[in-house]
Amino acid sequence: MSESYLVNFTPQETRVALMSGGQVQELHIEREHSRGIVGNVYLGKVVRVLPGMQSAFIEIGLERTAFLHVADIWYDRHQGEVQRPIERILHEGQTVLVQALKDPIGTKGARLSTQLSIAGRLLVYLPQDHHIGISQRIEDEAERDRLRERLIGLLPKEGCGGFIVRTQASTASDEELAADIAYLLKLWEEIQAGRLRAEAPAILYRDLNLAERVMRDLVSSETEKVIVDSRENYLKLATFVSEYMPRVEHMLEHYSGERPLFDMYGVEDEIQKALSRRVELKSGGYLIIDQTEALTTIDVNTGGFVGARTFDDTIFKTNLEATQAIARQLRLRNLGGIILLDFIDMENDEHRLTVLAELTKALARDHTKVSVSGFTSLGLVEMTRKRTRESLAHVLCEPCPTCGGRGEVKTARTVAYEIMRELVREARQFEAKEFRVLSSPVVVDLLLDEEAPTVANLQSFIGKPISFHPEVSYMQEQFDIVLL
Repeated sequence: MSESYLVNFTPQETRVALMSGGQVQELHIEREHSRGIVGNVYLGKVVRVLPGMQSAFIEIGLERTAFLHVADIWYDRHQGEVQRPIERILHEGQTVLVQALKDPIGTKGARLSTQLSIAGRLLVYLPQDHHIGISQRIEDEAERDRLRERLIGLLPKEGCGGFIVRTQASTASDEELAADIAYLLKLWEEIQAGRLRAEAPAILYRDLNLAERVMRDLVSSETEKVIVDSRENYLKLATFVSEYMPRVEHMLEHYSGERPLFDMYGVEDEIQKALSRRVELKSGGYLIIDQTEALTTIDVNTGGFVGARTFDDTIFKTNLEATQAIARQLRLRNLGGIILLDFIDMENDEHRLTVLAELTKALARDHTKVSVSGFTSLGLVEMTRKRTRESLAHVLCEPCPTCGGRGEVKTARTVAYEIMRELVREARQFEAKEFRVLSSPVVVDLLLDEEAPTVANLQSFIGKPISFHPEVSYMQEQFDIVLL
């Protein structure tokens, strides 16, 4: 299925939407003030070593210290080296060359590795390694051997490092491969020279910006075009592409229409829908998606879909349709970690196997690593999706100041009763001539109307007058008691 990328530039933000089958399949957002750090190389300083956790905290110049686990510390397996405990490798105050594996997510700092890799268009350079690896997507053994031999013959000298051959390299010419090798070796020389000049913590290499990474990593033979809505950035991208990947230069297009690019293709509407809990299915069924700190749950419901035959047939068709919608929503919202799918219960084992097969097929188009464990004894499908960056909701939204992220607010009556309990507490602690309550208009109306007899009894009980003042700026749960 052909696909297109839409690139929307503003001075503060770059957004890229993947369109396929007339729908938005993925959305990538990069903001200048919070640009991702995955792939960046730093000269870090060890702040603390934790032998009990076999990990260390590294200062790399970010708001939070980054995290390095012993499993991410490189050692030469091919030379017979064995993994040593982290306390025998690192010590406080030591400088270390590290690369970011994961962006900071939530309260967690960035995850680091000392095994460096620098990605090019066709190859990934491993400066500390010595072997030639081939992408797992190239399955033919003869083709893998041919690519390995070609690459070895193009290397300028022995011992210049290891390489991984990317999928795109299978159709590349020797000239293109040689150009990629030269580019990567030059980058590594610049990183090493920067290390000698820099003082930790310092950044030595920053990965490409979002639009350039899309051209390098995501554009494939299935890509029809890449449409850019900024003339200035189109020219910059065209220069980058002509230098490093001329084969895809013909895909670049500049959009100069009056209507905004994302409006033209309906992307803005899809972004709004992707922030909603409920996702409508064409049949009349729907999904409910709830994202928590630990996991994401997706519930499938028939809704208004009644089917044409039996109830089992209705359930089966709804679940089949849901597999496509779930795969798309995972990519669009960039949901990661543990994911539980609650399909509508199916008695027929053949139906369950078919739904699972369709889900696996739909997830195969995902660029991110996905693992599906199948149905549990409770009828849920357990799966994981690698989490490398914040989800769409975490990028675009923040917890509601009214409910604090609960998704619900206390009723006006609940708040009114809290106010009355607080008045009793205040009357016992402090001497005051009068108590004035500041609260939202809806709570004050309830206290002066339906709860007026209760308020009168409370005034008699504490022996002090109580007055109420509505504050239109107060949220429903907010109130203050002023002692006069």
